[in-house]
Amino acid sequence: MKRTGDKLLVANRGEIAIRIFRACREMGISTVAVYSDADRDSLHVGYADEARRIGPAPARESYLSVERILDAAKRSGAGMVHPGYGFLAENAVFARACRDAGLTFVGPPPEAVEAMGSKTESRRRMIEAGVPVVPGMSRAAAPDDVVAFGREAGYPILLKASAGGGGKGMRVVAAEGEVASAFERAASEAQAFFGDPAVYAEKLVDGARHVEVQIVFDGEGRGVAVGERECSIQRRHQKVVEECPSPAVDPSLRAALGAAALAAARAVGYVSCGTVEFLLDRDGKFYFLEMNTRLQVEHAITEEVWGVDLVREMISIARGEPLSFSAAELSPRGHAIECRIYAEDPDRQFAPSPGRIEFLSLPQGPGVRHDIGVEMGSVVPIDYDPMLGKLIATGRSRAEAIARLGRALSEYEVVGIKTSLPFFRELVGDPDFLAGSFDTGWLDRRLARGASPAPVDPDDDVVALAAAVLARSEEKRFAAPRRGRISAWRDAARRGALR
Repeated sequence: MKRTGDKLLVANRGEIAIRIFRACREMGISTVAVYSDADRDSLHVGYADEARRIGPAPARESYLSVERILDAAKRSGAGMVHPGYGFLAENAVFARACRDAGLTFVGPPPEAVEAMGSKTESRRRMIEAGVPVVPGMSRAAAPDDVVAFGREAGYPILLKASAGGGGKGMRVVAAEGEVASAFERAASEAQAFFGDPAVYAEKLVDGARHVEVQIVFDGEGRGVAVGERECSIQRRHQKVVEECPSPAVDPSLRAALGAAALAAARAVGYVSCGTVEFLLDRDGKFYFLEMNTRLQVEHAITEEVWGVDLVREMISIARGEPLSFSAAELSPRGHAIECRIYAEDPDRQFAPSPGRIEFLSLPQGPGVRHDIGVEMGSVVPIDYDPMLGKLIATGRSRAEAIARLGRALSEYEVVGIKTSLPFFRELVGDPDFLAGSFDTGWLDRRLARGASPAPVDPDDDVVALAAAVLARSEEKRFAAPRRGRISAWRDAARRGALR
């Protein structure tokens, strides 16, 4: 492949667009932002070298419009298109349309996107490649097929959208009498989110952890597994906290997971960055779940621990360059934890909280990184995913990373909208979180109980360290006006800044 021109359009918005623009700026690549009417004044628009309007606020008329994005690329003279994550990032039609238009798609070939986009097709391919998969169906099912599978495999089982991901079109079925209603809901949701009502069933691996492996392949077939991430803390199948490395994975298991992930990617001729997701059961056995044929939201924690700039690597590979590192050069350094900061109200069952950010103060100091798409004065629209950005804390150990995360959360301040920050401040004090003892259902069970964190065990070194930091931050919080208890001086300064 020949090197492409040095102008790149990001077919996305918010923090991921800015993250890609930053990599481009370091590489000397000109950047093009796209925006809907709702995002005209957004941070990512001002950060790029130039910007193109692609339509009104609804995503289907702007960020999901292949025609409008390709037109923006043509008008701007961009030679490369990076999809980010979400929207069109795993859309094989878009990847192929970019290629047909003479543009370089910064991501995998459309054939690989198609193969892994269908959960039933990807299961079939993984079985052929010798990658362990969860017992289940390898084709779309009818309700009677699901009943037969449930009788054979035993309940509980899981209904999943064949074309889906992100927890959409997914239903747990505990008994045969629930199949009909669960199937109807899963198929309806699959149609609404993915335009495909196909549903299949697999055995529910109870008490499993969600562990994913970052892989990178260049155009010459050289591939490296860049460690694993722990993604088990989920609310309704949506990840909210991730960490690297996983507290449940030792070096031998890491090697086995990496080998399986590389085999999975080779089975579909994968090129670029991608993530292979696994379920890890209580006995240490793992099973292929799915592959995300794009850059993950949580890529930052892998970058922090493994010292690899994944976004830069993606762009370089798309330009026809080889991998800049080998597996032998890599080794993990320390620990990183990420919280996804959402414009949601935890006191109202995480209802969206759009509006203007009247004041924003980001924590600073050692081991703190922000990938964020807003600033003070930004308006958070109701039209899109409510994630404002990610807070990443790193340390030499998991204990130090937790302590820094607790400190950073205590300093983080947003005024004008509700956010998930109070939820995370509570979460980091939970003994199960501190001990790394959780599975994919842990957070939902915890929220269902409505319980506050249990008392910490002072004999646990990890708990003691994090608790000490949190206690100190709480002491400081009540000693000075913070988070809504704003002094007259601070209030006057903020109002002046907003004029």
